[in-house]
Amino acid sequence: MKIAQIEAIPVSYPEPNDFDAIRHLCLAKITADDGTVGWGESVTMWPESSFATKAIIEGMADLVVGQDPVQLDAIYRSLKDRAWWYGYDGGIASFAISAIDIALWDLKGKALGCRVLDLLGGPVHERLPAIASSHAHHESIPDMAVEAIEWLSDGLQGMKVGFGKRGNAHLGFDHDRDVAYVLAMREAIGPDKHLMIDLGWAIKWDIPTAVRRTQAFDEHGIDWIEEPLGAWNPRGYAELRSKTVAAMAYGEKEWTVDGFQRILATGTVDVVGCDPGRAEGITGFKKVTELVEQHRRQANAHAWSSAIVSAASLAVSFSSSACKLFELKPLENPMQHELVADPLVHVDGWVYPPTGAGLGIEVDEQVIDRYRSERVLD
Repeated sequence: MKIAQIEAIPVSYPEPNDFDAIRHLCLAKITADDGTVGWGESVTMWPESSFATKAIIEGMADLVVGQDPVQLDAIYRSLKDRAWWYGYDGGIASFAISAIDIALWDLKGKALGCRVLDLLGGPVHERLPAIASSHAHHESIPDMAVEAIEWLSDGLQGMKVGFGKRGNAHLGFDHDRDVAYVLAMREAIGPDKHLMIDLGWAIKWDIPTAVRRTQAFDEHGIDWIEEPLGAWNPRGYAELRSKTVAAMAYGEKEWTVDGFQRILATGTVDVVGCDPGRAEGITGFKKVTELVEQHRRQANAHAWSSAIVSAASLAVSFSSSACKLFELKPLENPMQHELVADPLVHVDGWVYPPTGAGLGIEVDEQVIDRYRSERVLD
């Protein structure tokens, strides 16, 4: 089998879990000479980065077309060698590598007739607990408590909620409101469910604020607090971690294995978030989980985009003892529930290892055509 073609496809879609904001991805379709197709994705977020990623993927095509997809590592190394000139420490180059790498793993698995999970060494978990992962939207805290109960009504084992997002929740900006919210969520979902708080990019806490707020959250039992001091503040995280109980979670904004290594070396992170759609694919995420295992920390997939990244994240998560749970969007959305024939679902609050060759997903190209970025979404 040889790779015959690679296509980059920017898509834009409304995300109900983000207050119907239009979100942007760049997919990669790699077709072999026998017609077998592998699918990949980069989580580009903005239209300009989607089209920039498309250009880089197309520019890297000469390193991919004509190659044997089974020789995936050699192709990955050639992509990294090409990218050093314009993406040594990440950026758009890592987006492009992410999409290509995920598609190559999917294609390799199909070529060999086995799961990507098996190519990664096989499962080390029988199942993983699933939690709801969404954003707080409503102005009324009681309404958000009702919503939380709805999210968990079918068995999900907890929730991670984004502060500082679209809508009228206004969380992350006022101490008393934030504490009232966390208390209401804990009372609504009960003492045994996971509860995580994710601080959005709009939240700019200084260290004293982060300490006071997190200490107040600790009284109601949160599992972790995500990026309370942004992407990089090792001295601040060391102080915050020493004065609070909740685990410190960050890392999802890193691009490369070296970036994750720098974070782990600080000793200030407990839960390392990684998005294979930006951190150089399945190859990058697997390398990160190996580092996290060595440091005896927890890894967590940031699988908050399409069913392609979810499938990639699921394979790596089941292959690593560092991964302890899996996040699912509670509200149905086009790129999870329309894009593939059998969307990822939990069973009584658990997810199970993927089945089927490659990533184990069947992509509906009519859905991709519907959401191609050339279309104007109403």
